[in-house]
Amino acid sequence: MKGNCVIAQSGGPTAVINSSACGVIQEAFKHPDIEGIYAAHNGILGVVNEDFFDLRKESPETIEGLRTSPAAALGSCRYKLKTEEDYKKVLEVFIKYNIRYFFYIGGNDSMDTADKVNKLATRTGYEFRAMGVPKTIDNDLACTDHCPGYGSVIKYLSTMVMEAGRDTEALYTTDTVNVIEAMGRNAGWIAAGTALAKRDEEDAPHIILLPEVPFDESKFIARVKHFLDTIGRCVIVASEGTKYADGTYIAEQKGAFAKDAFGHTQLGGTGLYIKNLVEAQAGVKARFAIPSTIQRTGIHFASLTDSEEAYAAGEKAVELAVQGVSGKMVTLVRDNSSPYACSTGTADLADVANGEKLFPKEWITEDGFFVNEKFFAYARPLIMGEVDTIIEDGLPRFIRFKRIPVSL
Repeated sequence: MKGNCVIAQSGGPTAVINSSACGVIQEAFKHPDIEGIYAAHNGILGVVNEDFFDLRKESPETIEGLRTSPAAALGSCRYKLKTEEDYKKVLEVFIKYNIRYFFYIGGNDSMDTADKVNKLATRTGYEFRAMGVPKTIDNDLACTDHCPGYGSVIKYLSTMVMEAGRDTEALYTTDTVNVIEAMGRNAGWIAAGTALAKRDEEDAPHIILLPEVPFDESKFIARVKHFLDTIGRCVIVASEGTKYADGTYIAEQKGAFAKDAFGHTQLGGTGLYIKNLVEAQAGVKARFAIPSTIQRTGIHFASLTDSEEAYAAGEKAVELAVQGVSGKMVTLVRDNSSPYACSTGTADLADVANGEKLFPKEWITEDGFFVNEKFFAYARPLIMGEVDTIIEDGLPRFIRFKRIPVSL
């Protein structure tokens, strides 16, 4: 099937989402059936606005530089297609530009978008192939062992926790408790990942708060006091999605801005809440830190394993599409844990869109405040190796596309 392809990125960027884009682009160059290779500037919004730029007019060095550049170089968005007319508009644009291949790099909502566009094309008889490439630091996509972006965020955040732990240890006479807020709405994968920082009992983190474990203030304060009594300090990693037994978030926003474009509850302030709670009930000085989006784009300490798997997922999406596969997301399959080995598989876009992978309860310690060895065996292989970034004048050098518009 000859025609043009569009590559798009969506949702929160990661340290390796550009590695997936690089895999898609470089593999697309190899197939003569793929004629024009276009990027949708800012995800599906770029498609709606017909805002495409020509990737064949970018230099090979720029394309390769994607592998050592953070965030979403094609431009990302959080934009929801809401009606049948919205999807018809997308398909009309694809037909207008003879787009026969669509590669969408993103999470649940992106897979849902790709799935619905693919099904609409099938119903209308337009020959078209849509493939999803997984991306999320939250590691909560169904049907895949893990998600590109996760290994890098926990490698980077674990290092931050190690360093913060030593800072707290040095100054524990004045700042006894340190609270670090980790991203993660409903699934505690990121916060759990910081357990890798702990090599002995004195090391941070001492307590991890997960959305999967209902927050109990009295039990939490008792645990904090245990560490204050035994080692004189306590470092806490709290998921932003930490919630009470009734399902409400401890830092849920209220009012006009309580929901985002997808209807998700807006979160913020978990670290501050826990800090204030500790000071009030444990009677000690506490501080808090919110790494926020910094934790997800740390290419200077990204996992090489993560980067290589992200690239392979993008590469495989094109290979399969050219073979005639459509309506699938590339998955990562763990073939072996020791030694670690990973390959790719596929899952239906609809199954990914409608699923959510929470942190396994059997990987949580009995008291609910830490994780066990099953998680360590799962997570350690994902952080191995470092991406060799290009350094210029003592700092990393990142690429930026020329973004030459596509004209009909």
